Amino acid sequence: MNTLKKHFFTLTVLAFIFLSGSQLIAQDVQIPVIENGRAQVIPELENPENWIREDLWVETEFDSDRDGKPDRVHVDVTRPKQTENGLKLPVVYETSPYYAGTAGMVDGLFWNVRHELGELGSNEVGEGKSRRAHPEVIRRGERPIISNSQIKTWVPRGYIVVHSSSPGTGLSDGAPTVGGDNESLAPKAVIEWLAGKDNGYTTRDGNEKVMASWSTGKVGMTGTSYNGTLPLAAATTGVDGLEVIIPVAPNTSYYHYYRSNGLVRSPGGYLGEDIDVLYDFIHSGRESLRERNNLRIRDTEMAENMDRRTGDYNEFWAGRDYLNDMPAMKAAMLMSHGFNDWNVMPEHSYRIYEEAKEMGLHTQIYYHQFGHGGPPPVEMMNRWFTHYLFGVDNGISDETGAWIVREYDDPANPTFYPDYPNPASEPVTLYLNSGAPQKGSLSLNKPGKQGTETLVDNFSFDGESLARAEITDHRLLYVTPPLKDSLHISGLPTINIKLASSKPAANLSVWLVSLPWNERRNGRITDNIITRGWADPQNHESLTESEPLKPGKFYELTFELQPDDQIIRPGQQIGLMIFGSDKEFTIHPDPGTELTVDLDATTLTLPVVGGKAAFSW
Repeated sequence: MNTLKKHFFTLTVLAFIFLSGSQLIAQDVQIPVIENGRAQVIPELENPENWIREDLWVETEFDSDRDGKPDRVHVDVTRPKQTENGLKLPVVYETSPYYAGTAGMVDGLFWNVRHELGELGSNEVGEGKSRRAHPEVIRRGERPIISNSQIKTWVPRGYIVVHSSSPGTGLSDGAPTVGGDNESLAPKAVIEWLAGKDNGYTTRDGNEKVMASWSTGKVGMTGTSYNGTLPLAAATTGVDGLEVIIPVAPNTSYYHYYRSNGLVRSPGGYLGEDIDVLYDFIHSGRESLRERNNLRIRDTEMAENMDRRTGDYNEFWAGRDYLNDMPAMKAAMLMSHGFNDWNVMPEHSYRIYEEAKEMGLHTQIYYHQFGHGGPPPVEMMNRWFTHYLFGVDNGISDETGAWIVREYDDPANPTFYPDYPNPASEPVTLYLNSGAPQKGSLSLNKPGKQGTETLVDNFSFDGESLARAEITDHRLLYVTPPLKDSLHISGLPTINIKLASSKPAANLSVWLVSLPWNERRNGRITDNIITRGWADPQNHESLTESEPLKPGKFYELTFELQPDDQIIRPGQQIGLMIFGSDKEFTIHPDPGTELTVDLDATTLTLPVVGGKAAFSW
């Protein structure tokens, strides 16, 4: 029998359908039904009235709230009623700190960014006691069902869906740590229970145990953003039973989320957020333990180590970087991310994807051209779950490479490439030609001596305004001639810059833009900003130690911009924009800092499909 066309096992169950004479009718239900390598919707499993929904607690091996007892995490289960009669099915599992509600966006929640570099901004709220407000989460009602996500997609296809609340959130014990070990070990404990361990309980504090007797022990995890981070966290424990993860826009390093090359840099849309803000935002756990958790985690560990003054990398941040924990990982992985995600930026997925390949794990990546979120097409996810959870030989284990949604295509119709970056991509060096305060140029040939050009930092002008300005001394802009043919960029652009600052500290922001700027209503997210990057010149030698700049002294630093895969249309110009403070992302120091760039020692390297020969202007 061709397993790509049809693969199932038949279970005979007694369906307790009470007719007029209380007659019992026997039914045959085929679970799963496989066509073209994918689990199909089974009519008998579509009706929610035929699902069993229950909540329980799973005991972990840690005590993160320090109450003297192992933490238990709250779990809900949604499974077909046929599992009451001996049927065992695989599990799709999602865990989150958000299920029980979050703190509101109150005044003073975020750090004040209007201050000089190297200082801490204080807010009016809590002045003298705290530098920002600490709102309490009002937890949603103690409902037995944690979430409805994933259920309608996977239960009708023959899976069981499980959710759990992260430590210190909802009805789970513990303390939130925002990337600490307990956030990895909690889903590990749930997976161990699903694989047969007797650490499940019917209540939060009782002794009555419950087994996951309906589980085959094979688990797949998925989720978006924080919910996409936690599948990776679980996978890095090397737990048996976790066969495959599909993280969507995961935060894989809290340093990379809140810092950039030594610079204090907010995630897009959340200016002034930092790791302690996220802690307050999710801390929905038991009210009686919150004060103690806050003192130990937020007000001690985070306050003493997150270091908003310098932005340096340290052991605190290293402990919240999942790249450092990957040696134990053995689960297969389908990663998903948007190239224009300026919240959890695309480097988060790229760095894990690259490491997974190096480790020999089965992995693919799905990139789209939109912003935050965006899972792979359901049919793609289905193939991965069908193979790794139902054991169907559908060919997926032999497939590697990258799926990329092109600029004007539907997300359900990605284009396949042998890898990302595109294997045909080659580094091409572009050189700067003077032109400030208007526009200089980018060329493929190294020009004669150019000297220096200077910009004056002023955070009150946002990046779009600077890119569109004809003349301004608040940025330096260098553009190519209009392209005659399309140009395919695939990979990580790199800038090597030599600069001097008039002050001991300065923000450095770099945008790669496509000009002229498209202001039309039908403009797309890919039309204007190609990619971006930020860095702290004080970290020119090391991410772990800042060095105050000597005013007027030139320093060299090299850093990568965010990964991208974009086809620039004919007629457009590629522009390199260098400026200081980025109004949407960085600290806002007083205007006036001068940054002087040595044009002869500054270059932009673009990863171009076809290399230098692909340029046509």
